[in-house]
Amino acid sequence: QASRLVQLPYSSFEDEDDADDDGPSLPEVTAEQDPGLWYPKASPFSHCVRCLAFLWNLLFLLLGLLILAVGVWGLLAKNPLPGGERGAPLGSDPMLLFVLAGLAASAVSLAGCLGTFRASPCLLRFFLGAVLAFGGLELLGGLLLLLARRRLRDALRDLLLLCLLRYQEDPDLQFLVDEVQRSLQCCGLESYRDWESNPYFNCSAPGAQACGVPASCCQDPLENGSVPNAQCGFGVLGMDWVAAGAVVHLGGCGAALGSWLRGQAGAIAAGATTLVLLEAVGALMALRVLRDI
Repeated sequence: QASRLVQLPYSSFEDEDDADDDGPSLPEVTAEQDPGLWYPKASPFSHCVRCLAFLWNLLFLLLGLLILAVGVWGLLAKNPLPGGERGAPLGSDPMLLFVLAGLAASAVSLAGCLGTFRASPCLLRFFLGAVLAFGGLELLGGLLLLLARRRLRDALRDLLLLCLLRYQEDPDLQFLVDEVQRSLQCCGLESYRDWESNPYFNCSAPGAQACGVPASCCQDPLENGSVPNAQCGFGVLGMDWVAAGAVVHLGGCGAALGSWLRGQAGAIAAGATTLVLLEAVGALMALRVLRDI
């Protein structure tokens, strides 16, 4: 073969150059034209990153679908009232947050899965943009939490007051208020007297619950130590301070919830940092796959 190469005339290379300059040549296949032709030639490390990125997005896709299922189940589990109207408007239903969060997480994770599996630059760019947007919103929320703590404290008080007013109208709010009062051993917003603002527990309201408080305010909500006593708070608002203190917790949940949040500041910060790191890992893997493409 070496002897044949020596015998080749030097003008043959010039002829090939002339042919390349004058005549049409075969189109070159680039990475942008057909990623499927070159992507399998990537290094083993790139294949490993691609598999990890797919599994990472698949995990978050399943988590998003679970959150979405919980939100849909919570919305459908509320039976409408006899008049055909629900107990709470859909726009203010707490379960709607689960639906929106599940939809967002599922859509972004699905784009990441398909973009990684199909080697689609468009889907991967959409995934990266969404992750960066979520990260920016989280950082903005953290800054607002630090800069507007007083306003957020007032907003939290208004939210708790709204929960007290709509206690009987929304099962989700009722469950939330009961868990807060039972866990923090408190009653009402400032004191147990705040339940007078509720139209069902007001002393002028008709029914057995008039002039009472929910059972979650009771110091001992169990009868004989085992059976839940739903009537332990009946008539408490008609008692004096000393007599009521022997039955229910007198302190409000506003101060207790603020103290609990301050005590859990480290855990909340650790959880937020973990979430940001997970999003950063997913974004870095998507960037690696996009660079290989």
